Amino acid sequence: MTTREVTQPVTPQKEAGPAGGWPGVAAITASLFVFLTTELMPIGLLTPLSESLQVSVGTAGLMVTAQGVAAGIGVPFVVAWTRRVNRRRLLATLLAVLAVGNLITSIAPAYPLILVTRMVMGFASGAFWAIGVSMAMRIVPERHANRAAAVVMSGISIATVVGIPLGTLLESAGSWRTTFLIWAGLSAAVLLAVALTIPSLPSANAVSVREVFGLPVRNVPLRLVLVMVVFFVLGHFGAYTFVRPYLEDSTSATVGFVTLVLVVFGVGGAIGNFVGGRTVERSPRGSFVGGGLLLVAALVMLLTVGANDTGVIAAMVLWGIAFGVVQLSQITMTLAAAPETFEAAMSLNTMAYNTCIALGALIGGLFADHTGVAGVLRFGIVLVSLAVLLRAATGRRPAPVDSQVPDTAWSLHHPPAPGA
Repeated sequence: MTTREVTQPVTPQKEAGPAGGWPGVAAITASLFVFLTTELMPIGLLTPLSESLQVSVGTAGLMVTAQGVAAGIGVPFVVAWTRRVNRRRLLATLLAVLAVGNLITSIAPAYPLILVTRMVMGFASGAFWAIGVSMAMRIVPERHANRAAAVVMSGISIATVVGIPLGTLLESAGSWRTTFLIWAGLSAAVLLAVALTIPSLPSANAVSVREVFGLPVRNVPLRLVLVMVVFFVLGHFGAYTFVRPYLEDSTSATVGFVTLVLVVFGVGGAIGNFVGGRTVERSPRGSFVGGGLLLVAALVMLLTVGANDTGVIAAMVLWGIAFGVVQLSQITMTLAAAPETFEAAMSLNTMAYNTCIALGALIGGLFADHTGVAGVLRFGIVLVSLAVLLRAATGRRPAPVDSQVPDTAWSLHHPPAPGA
């Protein structure tokens, strides 16, 4: 089918009381927290995982790769194939997959089973990233839609400040298996919260698989954003996946110091989200370029400070701030490029993002195993620099004809008529 398939239009949620849909937004934010921490948890556990499962650090990093590959490759298909499924029911199903997957990971006797499980969880994770923000924007009054999106995205900072460091601490107090078992319980608890707080949400703005993949062909701004996302995520996550091994190698860092570093990175990310929330509205392009340059500076600083703990902490705060700003910038640019096909554009963004998380971890693992972990940081510098150069060189381009809608929230609440 070549024309857009759109389900019954969904009107904004009416304010039925003082809550105004915000408990549901909180549940979606919690969903982002458990999905993201599950995907990135191995980053803080690479050393004990590799020792326990008797694999190299680079091979252990494939836990991130497996989930990222599945999330990236599968998301356009999952979103399109479930385009008629009520979004509340779909989110509950995705969380059920996450809970069971974490449980299996915590008891799996062999590494291959863990990899297969992570791939299945990746399909669920990718689908969430495509539908989560739009769900939050639909369940609150229309005038609060953009604020709801910002609240959901704050789950990224919560995950980096609390989730991943907490997983590292739980591992040091027990084992990495205990960490994943606890996350299985958290996923189940969030599933219950979703069922209790989110209203029925029939699918809106759904498109076929063919049209999803056709978007970047005819939409030049979206295509440019996706290329920038590829460079940035390859560089950032290629380096970030191996932060713990790098610190242990260069500074003889203890588990406590690694945990502190992950926390300060998350704090920096929260600061970056706050700063980006103010700068992105004025200039998404300038925010992306500025944040990218800041990230490059942080990586260079990490390579030069050596065993100086204070310098490492300062570099990680700077890195976190840069990541927070760039993260908001690229999401804003994606939505601005294709506001009328929100879920489809986000599925392509998720495809690029998660596939590159996977490839970044894979390439980073090759660097770590063959050139040393410092080489991973150099790889990150080169790729993030390419993203910055591309964004700076492309400048401002007019939005495509089918994307000239002044407000993303408006397009979410007012889907085009069937056959448009």
